[in-house]
Amino acid sequence: MRDLPRDGLPEVAFAGRSNAGKSSAINKLCDRRRLAFPSKTPGRTQALNYFAVGPQEVATGYLVDTPGYGYAAVAQSVKRGWQALAGEYLRRRPNLAGVVLMVDCRRGLGDKDDELLDWIAEDIPCLILLTKADKLSRMQQGKALDALGERFARRHAHRAASFLLFSAQTGLGVPAARDQIAGWLA
Repeated sequence: MRDLPRDGLPEVAFAGRSNAGKSSAINKLCDRRRLAFPSKTPGRTQALNYFAVGPQEVATGYLVDTPGYGYAAVAQSVKRGWQALAGEYLRRRPNLAGVVLMVDCRRGLGDKDDELLDWIAEDIPCLILLTKADKLSRMQQGKALDALGERFARRHAHRAASFLLFSAQTGLGVPAARDQIAGWLA
């Protein structure tokens, strides 16, 4: 934590299970191909990766790619280190302006996602992106969104959040997600 930027700029964290699509979403939202590096192997992101946003001359904020949780082909001690760093970041970072939680729409909100939402201070806004929505039919997308809303209301009634269907492949949800994140960084 002591090595993180100290410039006071707002930060938006991207969190979620390993292979939920965090890197792909960052690339799509920034309209870049290889800004963040997606991998087929879970657990490649092993630190807090900062991406400056704003005019090229001067950053106005950061997108922060956090280590994924869940399955990763690494030692448990390494995973615990990532979780401690990400947990401390999400609980204590004063510059944190918002959290984008990535949830694979085919799997829905899980226990680990609920735990992550419990870590985040209640005054930090959340945007939950149901990623890989292009892999579902319109009817399945609607059911996934309804299921997310119901589970969220049961477990996190005290927290405000927005929900969006999202696809880095087709661009579904990209404009709305950009607008929300830009508002947090403003």
